[in-house]
Amino acid sequence: MKREHSKLQKVDGVIYAVSRIVESRDPYTAGHQWRVAELARAIANEMGLSEWQGKGCHVAGLLHDVGKVAVPAEILNKPGKLSRNEFSLIKNHPWVGYEILEKLGFPWPVTQAILQHHERLNGTGYPAGLSDKEIILEAKILGVADVVEAMSSDRPYRPALGLDHALKEISQQRDILYDSEVVDACLRLFKKNDFAFEKLMSTADRREYATTAAGGKNNETGDTLIICVH
Repeated sequence: MKREHSKLQKVDGVIYAVSRIVESRDPYTAGHQWRVAELARAIANEMGLSEWQGKGCHVAGLLHDVGKVAVPAEILNKPGKLSRNEFSLIKNHPWVGYEILEKLGFPWPVTQAILQHHERLNGTGYPAGLSDKEIILEAKILGVADVVEAMSSDRPYRPALGLDHALKEISQQRDILYDSEVVDACLRLFKKNDFAFEKLMSTADRREYATTAAGGKNNETGDTLIICVH
């Protein structure tokens, strides 16, 4: 138990440090990661995965776009269409994130999920063009959560398409691009009366990530920040 607690404290520290780096460079990417993390964990819970697996999906969500720190800000925030070269830089961010985090020894397959979160069942994803069984479950969950959040939110190059559009996308591409069990679990979430997408997203927006082990303090109150790896 002491060893596992020590591992989790290290994870908390990594999340705190990386989230601050990402946020200082691109607040949009940081907020997107937090919202994807909340949705990924909710999908994992709906699928009946263990609490531990849900934690792993949450951590992967919090860090899945860290590789974008290597993408020039003017490309990340470009309001128009990306050129082929610009898009190739964007497509490389899963590899960069994997390389940044691979030596940290997470107790979940976080780095593999980050590397594979843009892979698709039919092999049309990136960076490696993996298909179906080559993609780990955590990456499949992360991929669906990523798409739903991205379509539901404003992007630099377009306004939000809306939740209905996002759910239509994953429904139409079920078993083509996205895993059927993951899609079904996500759709069930939004059919439940007690599940509010807006509430979940706003909760993620307001979260602070820190670690008591690192002595994290709230800048306004001086209180120790809450560890938000559940």
